Amino acid sequence: MKRIKIAVIGLGYVGLPLAVEFAKKYKVVGFDVNPERVEELRKGIDGTLEITNEQLSPVLVENAKELSNNIGLLPSSNVKDIALANVYIVTVPTPVDEHKKPDLSYLISASKMIATVLKKEDIVIYESTVYPGCTEEDCVPVLEKYSGLKFNKDFFCGYSPERINPGDKINTISTIKKVTSGSTPEIGEQINNLYKSIITAGTHLAPSIKVAEASKAIENAQRDVNISFVNELALIFDRMNIDTHDVLAAASTKWNFLPFKPGLVGGHCISVDPYYLAHKAESLGYHPAVILSGRKVNDEMGIFVATKVIKIMTRKGIPITNSNILILGITFKENCPDIRNTKVVDIYNELVSYGVKVDVNDPWANKNDVMDEYGIKLTERLNLEQYQAIILTVAHKEYSILRFMS
Repeated sequence: MKRIKIAVIGLGYVGLPLAVEFAKKYKVVGFDVNPERVEELRKGIDGTLEITNEQLSPVLVENAKELSNNIGLLPSSNVKDIALANVYIVTVPTPVDEHKKPDLSYLISASKMIATVLKKEDIVIYESTVYPGCTEEDCVPVLEKYSGLKFNKDFFCGYSPERINPGDKINTISTIKKVTSGSTPEIGEQINNLYKSIITAGTHLAPSIKVAEASKAIENAQRDVNISFVNELALIFDRMNIDTHDVLAAASTKWNFLPFKPGLVGGHCISVDPYYLAHKAESLGYHPAVILSGRKVNDEMGIFVATKVIKIMTRKGIPITNSNILILGITFKENCPDIRNTKVVDIYNELVSYGVKVDVNDPWANKNDVMDEYGIKLTERLNLEQYQAIILTVAHKEYSILRFMS
């Protein structure tokens, strides 16, 4: 392949770390539809906190002219800036809609945009989580239609599932083994070598795009099912007045016991990906009972927590209506600003339905994002004495007992 020039489409939790890593060795344009996000990055600031200023600033270039002479990263919201690329990597969101069905709108829009600048011999690699077959059955036809080029003749595709763990500063993009694939054996090798050049942990070249897509789907479906099992145990042991953590501690003394813990399952992957696999299975006439039952259990945990709090308050003789409850944490995991698909919102909404006044505090979350996404105003100043109940939902370091009592 001729000299590699990369365009990363989508500069969120997945795209930005990938673009920064590639920019250490290649010319990279990082495209995002949000001009404010692009401007932020050009100043060396990453609101997701995945990349520090010390990591971002050294690879930044100011304009396309500078990029033509140097390796580095040009953040942009101008489609013209990606036109000179010959490798396009798509890292846009793939959420589910209100009916838990795959929402491919971002993926299709990105494919349409790439198609307008696609050239012969170009490669399009998808990293967004999808169901097996999506790349070739949903995205490729869009690329062909809007480019006028023929798949596997004029242009080629690959799939390399993202494995970003938001907030994790140890298992970073280069230290996590990468699955790769290509639409032909030759393209698969090219894509594998491209990722191998930045992934120190190594790569695994899958035999087909569908296999790579399926591997991503089952990674998170497996974790979802395992967590749903311990969540169901928590529901059962609660009725027996047994502490679930005590049970798990005892069971964990066996060498082959899997140490999963009960909790809220939110975020961009585990709470979403199983629905993609289930959607594909159902389209083929198979009902994935285990996957969907696990999803049902995990989706109901927020309501269980809220109801449990109400029951405890009732037993203690605390009036429910107009009582004040504080929720500590709204992100989907600790020490991370990511609020995508957070299940803390389920606790909030259930408590509000009881007539409770609920305040939410989170030192990591962006208050504007929380308001825009969930209509919740974060409370910044805390007076703990005014609350009849406090629910610690996210184990942010700021909520450690020593800091909290000081």
